[in-house]
Amino acid sequence: MDMKRDYYEDVQLFTSGVAVFWFGLLIVFLAAFPFLFKNYYVYVANYMAINVIVAIGLNLLVGYTGQISLGHAGFFAIGAYGTLIFMTKLHLPFLVALPAAALVAALFGLLLGLPALRLEGPYLSIATLGFGLTITQVIGRINLFGGRQGLHAPELWIGPWHLDSDRDFYYLLMTLTVILALGARNLVKTRVGRAFIAIRDADIAAETIGVNLMLYKSMAFAVSAFYAGIAGGLYAFVLRFIEPEIFTLLMSILFLAMVVVGGLGSIFGAITGACLLSWLDLQLRNILSIPYVGDWLEALSKSYFSITGVSNIQFIIFGLIMVLIMLFEPYGIFGFWIRTKKYWKTWPF
Repeated sequence: MDMKRDYYEDVQLFTSGVAVFWFGLLIVFLAAFPFLFKNYYVYVANYMAINVIVAIGLNLLVGYTGQISLGHAGFFAIGAYGTLIFMTKLHLPFLVALPAAALVAALFGLLLGLPALRLEGPYLSIATLGFGLTITQVIGRINLFGGRQGLHAPELWIGPWHLDSDRDFYYLLMTLTVILALGARNLVKTRVGRAFIAIRDADIAAETIGVNLMLYKSMAFAVSAFYAGIAGGLYAFVLRFIEPEIFTLLMSILFLAMVVVGGLGSIFGAITGACLLSWLDLQLRNILSIPYVGDWLEALSKSYFSITGVSNIQFIIFGLIMVLIMLFEPYGIFGFWIRTKKYWKTWPF
């Protein structure tokens, strides 16, 4: 009988030889990816990896702790601007500036987590939404951050390694993404993760058994903001240029949609949801160039609507996907994966 007898068995990385095999196969595929696909797909993979980091962190807050956030674009912006400022003004190396900026984002997350003790549901959503909008407005009015003109990323060096291409940056991104995903996976298995889940399920009951609500709710915001800060710092080097208008409310909604579509309370769901919506986001930005569909939409818009509004179709599709998933698969892609696995194990019965 597969019975776990202590907590150390629960936090171990691999539970079977099959898991080791598939994890090793995944690492080999990720290592060979830049040599198998064109440079554009390497850029797409980089974009996906950054969103995976944000989605994993946001899932720790929303999926595991039950706290809503519509302000993660603000933490993302703090990480991006903080990394560039630390590198250009304080001349810190990248591997020091990136976690330092993420810690600044975590500090803001800790402060934002304090009101979460008294706010829930839509009230907490509005509070985090206000934080995200305020951050971009403040950044746009301070000359240190380049104002509305934004900032350019400096050349990226890690020791003697000059990362001057998407392929070089890909290996750095994948390494950090795997480390952060494994860190989040083990965090939810520890006492801290169990406290998060207890707060999500019944916060009053959790408090009666000794869970410190103020500590763990603030910690959940801080950890989630740290992940967003790391992702923001990396995003600045993917774009090579950042400005306040990048970090909009729509970005925060897209992050939340990745978590919901993938599956709340699942690291695997956060990864798959981020990959799916990142790919859709890039494809739908140029929807008019998609064969057959683009031509049909252009003709439809010329006949009945304005052609300038076609770009907004991506938001309609995002909303449609979320509504369909909530109707037919409330647990998202993770729920579909669980049902498929059960069906496979019990087939043909």
